[in-house]
Amino acid sequence: MTVEPLDKNDAPAIRRLLEQSGLPTADLDQTAIRFLGCHDEEGLAGVVALELYGSVGLLRSLAVRSSLRGRGLGMRLVDVAEEVAAQNGVTNLYLLTTTAADFFRAGGFSGSARGDAPEAIRGTTEFAGLCPDSAAFMVKQLTAAKA
Repeated sequence: MTVEPLDKNDAPAIRRLLEQSGLPTADLDQTAIRFLGCHDEEGLAGVVALELYGSVGLLRSLAVRSSLRGRGLGMRLVDVAEEVAAQNGVTNLYLLTTTAADFFRAGGFSGSARGDAPEAIRGTTEFAGLCPDSAAFMVKQLTAAKA
């Protein structure tokens, strides 16, 4: 499956998949959010989103259809999101998670103190209110995109 940018036509499927995965959907219409995903014959198979703020970015809204979990699609979505972030000048990619810290740790993210979050990340709706204070805050330093 090819991971590619999603558009407004995918919005209902994105919302459904995130809701089925227990992820927040209250702020999905923000223009700062870029969605990437892949489709199969059944529709939207997986999705991930990025919010980019100069040299920092927020990885969010990673979801894979339940019938496809455990096959590496989630990590593939994260890999492509990291590539897109790096191509856009992001050097530090952050995320918040209540359930998948081990998954992200396996992908090279490490824990960070919420107090160390850059101002741009603190200002996101996910950081400021959608994710509970108990969520793990993680960061990964990205390698510069290859020209």
